[in-house]
Amino acid sequence: MREVAVIGIGQSAFGKFPWRTAADLGAEAVRAALDDCGISPKAIEVAHCARAYDANCTAQGVLKEVGVRGIEMINVENACAGGATSFRGVWKEIADGRYDVGVAIGVESMTTSPIAGKLIPPEKSDLEGHLGLTMPAMFAMVARRQMEQGATAEDFAQVSVKNHHNGCLNPQAQYKKEFSIADVLNSRMICDPITLLMCCPNTDGAAAAILCSMEVARRYTTRPIRVLASALCSAEYKYAQEDICASPVGIKVARMAYEMAGVDPKDIDLVEMHDAFANEEILRYEDLMLCEPGGGIELLRSGATAIGGRIPVNPSGGLLALGHPLSASGVRTVCEVVLHLRGQAGERQTPKAKVGLAQMLGGLVTNLEHGAVAGVHILAR
Repeated sequence: MREVAVIGIGQSAFGKFPWRTAADLGAEAVRAALDDCGISPKAIEVAHCARAYDANCTAQGVLKEVGVRGIEMINVENACAGGATSFRGVWKEIADGRYDVGVAIGVESMTTSPIAGKLIPPEKSDLEGHLGLTMPAMFAMVARRQMEQGATAEDFAQVSVKNHHNGCLNPQAQYKKEFSIADVLNSRMICDPITLLMCCPNTDGAAAAILCSMEVARRYTTRPIRVLASALCSAEYKYAQEDICASPVGIKVARMAYEMAGVDPKDIDLVEMHDAFANEEILRYEDLMLCEPGGGIELLRSGATAIGGRIPVNPSGGLLALGHPLSASGVRTVCEVVLHLRGQAGERQTPKAKVGLAQMLGGLVTNLEHGAVAGVHILAR
């Protein structure tokens, strides 16, 4: 397989934009990615685009706005891991030698979708969802289990405080406001012990990444960002999950990525991950083997995952501060890692970052472990 590099990244603003279409948001991100690397739209040979809601030839709608047409375009849906799936799809196309240059897009316009202003309904076959196992309810149960193992509500609040602080340093974050632990704990209760400020908001936005073979990359930059690993995996049956605080699919896909990249967890300099709920971030520390099993709380309390710490996690502000345009987030996490590896992350920059990891998971399917799918990408300069 050929070595693949990321040479261009772009992101729209994240927020509530009911006057903008998904095609408009996606085109903004793609234009930014093209401008970032100086490549012509005519050089794009393949595109993969992710969108979860109201999807209909999304890649075609986005790319016609930037003058890209007449190429292979693949539209994917994979819940919150849709963007990660899109990125992996383009990576495979180039690594396999089928194409030399491609673009991965993730986009979501929640405020113009059929579910705008409504709860996301469960599928007809989702028995657990119809019985009340919503995302907040599930993570609240997990939080209670974490508290039995030594966590506190203050720990969960600290994740939110950390990520909202980071979001204040990110011009593209939806929310740029500092919060205290008391602010988080005293915000409206959603599902005990999960409060409003421990939940990410549904958001409109898009992100794009241009990938190419290393041979092509060297024509455009002397410092290409290498994709060391791209791994994606779906979940096992729920009964195979021994502890709701440990994600077998999350651990499995992390191991796949570390093995593919030839790196160890201790080699990772920063992580962007799925933090739909504040307590979830602590779980993912352990899935990604950033600490020993059961060591997530101590890792948080030590300050290691803050900006300037040993292993900054979600220096962008994460989903909690940026918001979560479902299919865009899996590409957006890659874009943030690329910024740090280039040394272009501004006030939130991870010093001397050489290797970064982008993780995303999602999906809730009856009888399958949550998330139903997980993706991990490891990049290096």
